[in-house]
Amino acid sequence: MVALGLNPAAAHAQRPGASAAPDLHLGDLPVVGRVRARNAMEHLHVLSERIGQRIGGTESEHRARDYLARVLRDLRYRVELQPFPAPDKYLSQLALPDGTRWHAGASRSGALGVTARGPVVDLDAGATLPDDLTGKIALLVNLPTGSTAAVEAARRGAAAVLIGRVSTPPAGKTSAFSPALTENVAPPVLGIAQVQVERLRAAGAVELTVSTTAHTNLTSYNVIAERPATFPGSDGVVMVTAHYDSVPGSPGANDDGSGTVLALELARVLRLLPTRKALRFALWGSEEQGLIGSRYYVNQLAEAEAARITGVFQNDMVATSHGPATAYWLLSVDGTANAATSEVAAAAARLGYGARVHGPTPRGSSDHVPFHERGIAAANFSWRGEGGPHELEPLYHTPEDTIAANVSPQRLQVSLELIGAAAYRLAASR
Repeated sequence: MVALGLNPAAAHAQRPGASAAPDLHLGDLPVVGRVRARNAMEHLHVLSERIGQRIGGTESEHRARDYLARVLRDLRYRVELQPFPAPDKYLSQLALPDGTRWHAGASRSGALGVTARGPVVDLDAGATLPDDLTGKIALLVNLPTGSTAAVEAARRGAAAVLIGRVSTPPAGKTSAFSPALTENVAPPVLGIAQVQVERLRAAGAVELTVSTTAHTNLTSYNVIAERPATFPGSDGVVMVTAHYDSVPGSPGANDDGSGTVLALELARVLRLLPTRKALRFALWGSEEQGLIGSRYYVNQLAEAEAARITGVFQNDMVATSHGPATAYWLLSVDGTANAATSEVAAAAARLGYGARVHGPTPRGSSDHVPFHERGIAAANFSWRGEGGPHELEPLYHTPEDTIAANVSPQRLQVSLELIGAAAYRLAASR
């Protein structure tokens, strides 16, 4: 039987967090009865904890690429690695005396490929600076627009300069970044995340070792996996997609390790189910630099190939544990319904999740955008606040986007069931 391992009683039970009992179609059963968040979480531990940050085009992203390709090949999909050029990256690492290591950004205007050591001295916003900073690591926080404090700290002998930004609630915490300076300076200059500023301040005048690296001439990769239709009747393709890279300093558990492992678990569950359309799973590289991987993929499609795609289910941040993120948003670029949003809305109604689902609502900023621009039905799906899709969790894009701090297996399970039921129904239809 195709639905090996299916528990019919469990499939028909009211879903966790649902507001109504399910009224499932026959085709829903082999999907919702078999998808398991715990399976997806095993992959997430590899991506977010064993590999960690996955920066587009660098060796960290390539380790994730190889893992994803191996999982999909083991599931007997035809896997293609699609290379494309990625922008240069300027990255850094901070090492504390206890062996803790943090990742952050670096400025191309400071020294690259170097290591510096020294005690951290907190100079706040740099309104006043000591005459001599020789051998010190200067910490500057919330520099005013146009400030030259970082350049001046370098002139006064700082071994390295750390630039951070601290926001206050309800704003989200700030991420690591690559600072822009008005001129080149001799020491390394790092852009660190808010949580790193907070921990350095709590530690006091701690000794720190910092290093910077320039990554140039980079190649990033999309991981594309496909299995053909099993029945004749349509030449269509249904796509389930996510981006697997992350921003500097972040292990990217929810953004977008969650969407990536959703795709892997659905690839496992859907691989043997009968369909009239081909199933294609696409995991994008270098999304965080401007949707580079998905845009490259779409631009390479011939017209006939683009016309085959009947729906794209893009999953971005589908498992946050942030309390107020109780709304599951259907996000199309123009806010209108299409094949992807309509199938997910219908699946939500069948599963009893209708009250949790909002939209469709207009929203770009993810990998559904290039498909929409090509005239292909596509949407992004994500857990966010009730007030609108702009209400992201405070740990978005930060080093605290970890499994422990920012992932809910229950919300991941809901996402798996919604996308799985919707994608399968579209793939099985004529």
